[in-house]
Amino acid sequence: MSGKTILYVEDNEANRMIVRDLLKRTTYTLIEAHDGEAGVATALKKRPDLILMDIQLPKISGLEAIRRIRAEASMAATPIVAITSFALSGDDQKAKDAGATAYLAKPYSPFDLLKLARQLAPES
Repeated sequence: MSGKTILYVEDNEANRMIVRDLLKRTTYTLIEAHDGEAGVATALKKRPDLILMDIQLPKISGLEAIRRIRAEASMAATPIVAITSFALSGDDQKAKDAGATAYLAKPYSPFDLLKLARQLAPES
């Protein structure tokens, strides 16, 4: 039985490796994109069950990527977690205004990320 798919949009390879290692022990399938434009294209093509979206990305920001994904009616209900290392007051509201379902500030515990993933897209 294959699990649900998570798209992780993150330009930092070390951060992608942490999430890759974390999800190895789960039923989730991880797909990755390294910039905002690739993240949007991958989301629309692969239709993941959950999207983890870094905010500081090359090409287009994570916030813009979230807006573009949300513009597609078929992606309106897909949970998106905005992730940022530049957590400033009001950033969580900006992420929610763009269409994020949840917000996570770096550094975060990988276990907190996994718990959030399981809440938003429970493993099969």
